[in-house]
Order: sequence, then C-alpha cells, then structure tokens
Amino acid sequence: MNLTYERNGDYLIPNLIPEEEKETLTKYGVLRKNYLKKHRRGIYTGLLLNGELMKHCLKIQEQAEERFEILTERLADSQGVTEAMKQKDPWKWTKEMNMVYQQAEEIILKELIYR
Repeated sequence: MNLTYERNGDYLIPNLIPEEEKETLTKYGVLRKNYLKKHRRGIYTGLLLNGELMKHCLKIQEQAEERFEILTERLADSQGVTEAMKQKDPWKWTKEMNMVYQQAEEIILKELIYR
C-alpha cells in the first residue's frame, strides 16, 4: 500500500482513506470492524495501515454467515423444529425458529466477532 501525505503545518499527515472495495460489509463485517475500532485499537490500526482491514472484515463476515447457516440447521434439528411443525402450528414454529436464530447469533458473536 502506497501512502500519500498531506502537509498540515509542520507535520505530514498520512491520508488513510481506504480504497473502495467491490464488496460491501454486511451485519457481521460491520460489527467486527466496530469492535476492533473501539476495543482493539492496535489491531484495527495495524490492519488499516496495511490495507487489510476490509479483507479481514470480509473474511470474518463470510465465516460468520456460513457458521450461522450450519448452526441454525443443527440447532433446529436438535430442538425438533421441522417442516411438519411449520405446517401444523406456524406460530409455534416461528417462536422456536426465532429462539434458534438468537442462539446461533449469540454463538457467532462470541466465537467470531468479539474475540
């Protein structure tokens, strides 16, 4: 990454505006970026200066989305949430699936985003 500098009085300030990426961050990528920015300043700054912040966040985002799909499927199976339940009692199925989604998200946040 080639840095350009802007003179501000006697100081040269690096222009740290990241290059535009083809892909955009979704929920998990943004959460990871904000976590690093607020709680892991050293890692955030290092990734930003190396030009790898967006790449890192996209990688975490992809892993989180894949893990979410796997976890929701496994948790739904283990708790007996099936298509038959969906046909028989849609309200109960919705309630159970919401709990499955919340459990999966809690696991993902703990394992991938806030570490």
